[in-house]
Amino acid sequence: MIRINLLGSPKPKGKRGSAAATASAVMDVGEAGSPALKLAIVLVLIAAVNGAYWYRLDKAKKQIAVKMQAAEQKNRELADVKMRYQERQRQAEAYKRRVDVIDQLRASQSGPVQLLNMLGETVNGTEAVWLNTMKDQGNSIDIEGMALSTDAVANLIQNLQKTGYFSNIEIKETFQDDTFKDMQAFQFTLTCEKGKS
Repeated sequence: MIRINLLGSPKPKGKRGSAAATASAVMDVGEAGSPALKLAIVLVLIAAVNGAYWYRLDKAKKQIAVKMQAAEQKNRELADVKMRYQERQRQAEAYKRRVDVIDQLRASQSGPVQLLNMLGETVNGTEAVWLNTMKDQGNSIDIEGMALSTDAVANLIQNLQKTGYFSNIEIKETFQDDTFKDMQAFQFTLTCEKGKS
């Protein structure tokens, strides 16, 4: 048993006075290991730990809420930027398609010019040959003309093959034209395919 002097008065020097003073100043607090006291201490410690843990969780919750709000704001800003970027991409693709169409039209426009130049140079380089008509059928070309000899028609075919622009050159027909009495003239019809120049 533990005894505590609550009065704080000095001990008397006599035997009788000391027993009376001691009897009045002693207070019994119980045993140091009483279950009620231990339970109270454990409950207070659990409440303190629980309170500290709750405070920490509440602080983390508030920080997460602030970060989440900032992230949502950033997400909205980035969504606006992404939308503007995609709009610019669509505009750029539309512009590129227009430019490609214009380039294709220009290339198609110069195609017949190149064909006529190539054919004109080839016919001019071949003696005794004149062209009457030329029909562009897409991948193939029909050529009608007149020559002074069958050798001139053969030379024209050979010169067309040398250009590399024409392939599969065939004679559809050739015959002597009787309308010319003074000289010998041959009418011819050729067909050939366009090659890659």
